[in-house]
Amino acid sequence: MDFSNPSFWVAVLQIVAIDIVLGGDNAVVIGLACRRLPERQRRLGILWGMIGAVGLRVILIMFAVTLLAVPYLKLVGAALLLWIGIKLLLPEEEEGGHKIEAGATLVAAIKTIIIADAVMSLDNVIAIAGAAGDSKVLIVFGLLLSIPIIMLGSQLVIKLMDRFPIVVVLGGALLGWIAGDMAVSDVVVKDWFAANMPYASWAGPVLGAVLVIAVGKLIASRAEARAGALEDLAAEKQASENAGNR
Repeated sequence: MDFSNPSFWVAVLQIVAIDIVLGGDNAVVIGLACRRLPERQRRLGILWGMIGAVGLRVILIMFAVTLLAVPYLKLVGAALLLWIGIKLLLPEEEEGGHKIEAGATLVAAIKTIIIADAVMSLDNVIAIAGAAGDSKVLIVFGLLLSIPIIMLGSQLVIKLMDRFPIVVVLGGALLGWIAGDMAVSDVVVKDWFAANMPYASWAGPVLGAVLVIAVGKLIASRAEARAGALEDLAAEKQASENAGNR
């Protein structure tokens, strides 16, 4: 670990951005799961839900770090990150696209938070592991930073994304950048790229970022066009029914 190395601080900034972009959904889960609880139990639900969720994150990230050293696993992780980045650019479903059942009891709320976070934290874990590389200090930093972001920054993150859509685009591009870097650094292809395409170390990340933005925007525009066509069809049908009833 070299604090004077610019790449170290670039990785720090990447991890901060990843936690901000991907931490919002986890924060929404906590709010939705605890919204029916009384005030005192709500605080306990957030506290114990976070304790369980962070424990799961520690297990997941250590597992992810081990996997990233296995042949072809960085390629798989890169593909997953590309898809996650593309999903960020797609139109959101109601309540953030996550079906979260509000717990009527403290135990139910905690269980909901932990189960949902275990599923949703995988993207955060893989992104942090990819950005941190072999640095355990950066991995721990990413984990610790995610706690206050999830607990205290949920509303700020959501408002920031709602007010400045470019934040979402930049977040998706960041994940694409990291995915591209992971893809060209897998142990199976790393030596080949070094011998035949030495520029892949920067071309891969750039291509990943561009791919996420291009594909995400294309799918989003098609989804919006399809939704608009369905609305027009429904309006025409309603108008036709109204005309027939006269």
